[in-house]
Amino acid sequence: MSHVKTAVSMPERLFHEVDALARKLKIPRSRLFVLALEEFKRHHENLDLLEKINASCEGQPDAGKASLDRAVRRHHRRLVEGKW
Repeated sequence: MSHVKTAVSMPERLFHEVDALARKLKIPRSRLFVLALEEFKRHHENLDLLEKINASCEGQPDAGKASLDRAVRRHHRRLVEGKW
């Protein structure tokens, strides 16, 4: 896998906090940035997937409503049976 170097500007306070965390975890600072970006990307992919799932469920009754609708139809059918 090839690597690309990049420069990132950030508040100095954040830089020192990230540097301290990388030392604590005993990993290079650049590895910590990669891990953080992978997690951020995964989080947004999950949000996109959730939006797609929710959009596919729009307009469909939930299980409770569907069950109630079936019960109402059965009851109505019994009421009108033989009247037609």
